[in-house]
Amino acid sequence: MFYLIMISLFVISCAPQNKIADTKENHEIKPTKNDDGEWELDVLDTQYDYFLTAIAKPMSMYSESYLKSRNTFLVTEWNSYYFSGRYRNVIESSIDYNSNENYGIKFEYRLYQVFAYVQWKYGLKMNGLSQSDIR
Repeated sequence: MFYLIMISLFVISCAPQNKIADTKENHEIKPTKNDDGEWELDVLDTQYDYFLTAIAKPMSMYSESYLKSRNTFLVTEWNSYYFSGRYRNVIESSIDYNSNENYGIKFEYRLYQVFAYVQWKYGLKMNGLSQSDIR
């Protein structure tokens, strides 16, 4: 019944909508660096890898500045949904994202594709996504 995607940056899950609002304080995941000092984004969902290879546009189609500006907007939109309680069946945590941090293009790409993946898989419309990125 529970479908869980664990991400170094945040957690998304399908869960009952009768969650207690007070638990939201404990659901903020912060980005972490790996042993090489690079920001990581690990998604534990086999369909996410399929999405990246078969559906998502390749990383070479984006500039880092484009991804950073989109992610800044999308994180704000995501957190707005989280704190308002909208889409509780999909959004279970807020995202701690600092637009002044240099995460690198790989991280920015994977984060952007997480939003595209959530829209593709769960039908959650994210206003900050380019419609050309969603098939």
